[in-house]
Amino acid sequence: MKNIVAGHVAVSADEFVELALGTPLDLWLGVEGESEMERAARRDAARDILAEEPGLVDRVGQVAAEAIEAFAPDLFNVTPLPLSRAAARRRPLGKGAAA
Repeated sequence: MKNIVAGHVAVSADEFVELALGTPLDLWLGVEGESEMERAARRDAARDILAEEPGLVDRVGQVAAEAIEAFAPDLFNVTPLPLSRAAARRRPLGKGAAA
C-alpha cells in the first residue's frame, strides 16, 4: 500500500508524518544528545511555527486520527491472557447485590 501525501510517496511512517505536517519530526521530538542550547533553539523554532500556523495543531490531530484509523487492526490486535486460578474463582461482575 502506498502512502501518498501532497504528491510525494512516503516510504516510512516518519516520512508520512513529516510530509503530512510539513515539518521534520526532530523539530518536535528532539534528537538524542542535543545540548541545552540546541534544545532551547529547537523549542523556540517550534513555538514560532505554531504561532505562524495556528491550524497545525488541528492538522496533527487529523494525521493522528487517520493513522489510528488506518492501523487500528494492528494497534488493537491483542490476545487475551488466560485467567489465573484466583481470578477464575472470583464471582463475575454484575451478579452482586449492587447490580
